[in-house]
Amino acid sequence: MTDPKAFAGIRVLDFTHVLAGPYATSQIAMQGADVIKIEPRTGDGMRLTPVSREWSERGLGPAWMAVNANKRSITLDLAKDEAKRIVHRLAEGADVVVSNFRPGVMDKLGIGWEALSAINPRLIYVELSGFGSTGPERRTASFDGKIQAMSGLMTLTGETVNGPMRAGFAAADVATGITGAFAIATALFQRTHTGRGQFVDVAMLDSMLGFLNGQIAEWLNTGYRHPQYGNRSVSMKPTADRFRCGEGFIVLAVLTEPQFQRLMTTLGRADALADPRFADWFTRMEHDGALREVIEGAFAEGTPEQWVARLTEADVPCARVTSLPDIVTHPQLAHRGYLQQAETPYGPVTLAGPAFRFAHGNGGIDRPLATLGMHTDEVLAELGYDAAGIAALREAGVV
Repeated sequence: MTDPKAFAGIRVLDFTHVLAGPYATSQIAMQGADVIKIEPRTGDGMRLTPVSREWSERGLGPAWMAVNANKRSITLDLAKDEAKRIVHRLAEGADVVVSNFRPGVMDKLGIGWEALSAINPRLIYVELSGFGSTGPERRTASFDGKIQAMSGLMTLTGETVNGPMRAGFAAADVATGITGAFAIATALFQRTHTGRGQFVDVAMLDSMLGFLNGQIAEWLNTGYRHPQYGNRSVSMKPTADRFRCGEGFIVLAVLTEPQFQRLMTTLGRADALADPRFADWFTRMEHDGALREVIEGAFAEGTPEQWVARLTEADVPCARVTSLPDIVTHPQLAHRGYLQQAETPYGPVTLAGPAFRFAHGNGGIDRPLATLGMHTDEVLAELGYDAAGIAALREAGVV
């Protein structure tokens, strides 16, 4: 008998859009929750994508698919009273509501925390926003780039000569999504103790700063301000950096004395171990330019693949700088079953699955991707609407 997934039996009403909120609910959906994505009749804007006209016309943009797997989709015009009544009926049997509108928007629609918790006291209501539901910035618009800039992340990224640089992906949105998913799981677990639901307030700025907690602690308690590291490790050790190797690059993570000795020996530069400039980490940092010449001089002969094989054999931490097209074909991902297929009306697509594994009741993608409003009739029927009632709602533009 197959064990159920972790959140089997949990129902989530998902009012989120774009990235941070859908990322959070997608993580719960892959672990078995019945996530009902409530979209406007025009759909979540992420269904459209500039990278593929074909998938945009289908309403299944790749970026949308990435964070909406395993969900059911219904459409509702939340400006209409009957749509609000449908949400209220859905809330009666829901465990979690998730929204990432600005604070106050759901309240104005009549489906905020106060309204829905009065219907269902066990309801967990999660609101994701830029700055949270309280404070002077609570109603300020936010977006990923803004939070990357405000949080200090951009001052740590890139090379000093080029100025601040944002991360090469939506780091603040993803950090908020991960935080949101953990908040949902935590609130559900706490409810097992209290029997009550509650309001959960997740802020993008707080979430991003949570990923910079080490740098914050060092500044507040020691006054040390981290510079832009470029490709160097936060350890600042010169052998934990990116190095040119043949036609590509290798990143080393040589942080201990034994690792340094193995590195020099494997490079064929055991003589450097007797060089006073490289006697310890302090002198190595003082002469990091000379040490780089030694390393890249050896790397000039051979390919990144050859050197990674030699260094790995010698237990020297390293990696070739790999492109996305390369990493998705790596045998490690295949062994872990990380990439999973989801069905669409246009054939299967491949998406990233959960980033962790259970021994029992493992999560994963096992529901076809939802075209816009694909499950509207199904969900309404579960609420007791008959075919004629559903047709009337559609005729009135409610769904």
